[in-house]
Amino acid sequence: MTNIGIIGTGDIFDRYVTGLRRFPSLDVTWCADIDLGRARDAAERANVRQAGSPTELLSDQDVSVVVVLTPPSVHAPVVKDVLAVGKHVYVEKPLATSIEDGRALIALAASQRRLLGSAPDTFLGSACQTARAVIDSGEIGDVFGVSVVMTHNGAETRHPDPTFLFSPGGGPLLDLGPYYVTQLVNCLGPISEVTGMTRIGHRQRVVTAPNRRVDTIDVTVPTHTSAVARFASGAIATIMMTFDVWVRSAPFIEIFGTQGQLQLPDPNTFDGGVTIRLNDDNQWRYVAPVIPPLAAHTRKEQLLRGIGVADLAASIDTRRPRTDAAVALHVLEVLSAVQRSSDTSSVVAVESRCDRPEPLTTDEIERWTGAADAQSDS
Repeated sequence: MTNIGIIGTGDIFDRYVTGLRRFPSLDVTWCADIDLGRARDAAERANVRQAGSPTELLSDQDVSVVVVLTPPSVHAPVVKDVLAVGKHVYVEKPLATSIEDGRALIALAASQRRLLGSAPDTFLGSACQTARAVIDSGEIGDVFGVSVVMTHNGAETRHPDPTFLFSPGGGPLLDLGPYYVTQLVNCLGPISEVTGMTRIGHRQRVVTAPNRRVDTIDVTVPTHTSAVARFASGAIATIMMTFDVWVRSAPFIEIFGTQGQLQLPDPNTFDGGVTIRLNDDNQWRYVAPVIPPLAAHTRKEQLLRGIGVADLAASIDTRRPRTDAAVALHVLEVLSAVQRSSDTSSVVAVESRCDRPEPLTTDEIERWTGAADAQSDS
């Protein structure tokens, strides 16, 4: 049993608590927030035994893994505080809001001999794991191209205070970009250079969510981005990420090889149909998943989080977690390079490299979820 503490009880807190409880070896024993009232309300709502301040959580010696769900702007200092007291950390994306802070966190984790993992963990779902297996098998030949189309809109109609989405640390690049680029890195390996252009679509957002805490938001980060990325393998990706397009028509991710192509579902979810069409085929066909789906095929279930934490907990004293911060740092550098390229009108080299995470196995999923024990009992 691994005792889990959560710092940050905002919008995504419930998704994590519910998702983590799918794994019998994880016990969420603490939730903390700088707003003590919100922490206590979250603990009562989610039936978490202890609530209080981050300092109180960090002083509990029984908590070995801390999940950081604070706003991105304070990821770095909060993760630093957690590592400083000798606990393992899993942090929501992005790892930090600057490359320098990300590198410093990785160095601190190494010096403390503690694991540092970062969201997203959706690449551990059946969709991305299946796409990678197809690519690695050589069925679509050598991959030479990728198309990414990420559209998101209307946060101000749903979220009570989406200011963070339109402030430094947010925008389509750092908010949803990690889902897409992490999927690509898992499938194709690291990226070596980037060029891009960005702009702001609407300079002010009017918040109309029924439970809103703010009425308007002044947008201070670009909300529409177009980029080209070259992988170390030589493959080239065209990437469009935007908060300003309301109707999408193109696939989320399409991967092109010399013998055929793949289409992947929304990387903000774990599962969904992967389809393939070889050059000689006359239609697309469904690819059977290589691992079982992690959640029911409903939007609500697919937005639950937690398998990345389960993987990190299972990695203690054995191996690097699949959501290792080295991957998150590389993804952060790639996404930051897009903005740097736009600012300087230049091609930007990506200095960091990372290994592709190990494929996830059915045995591991069954062991973490208790399905293996259930089968043994039966």
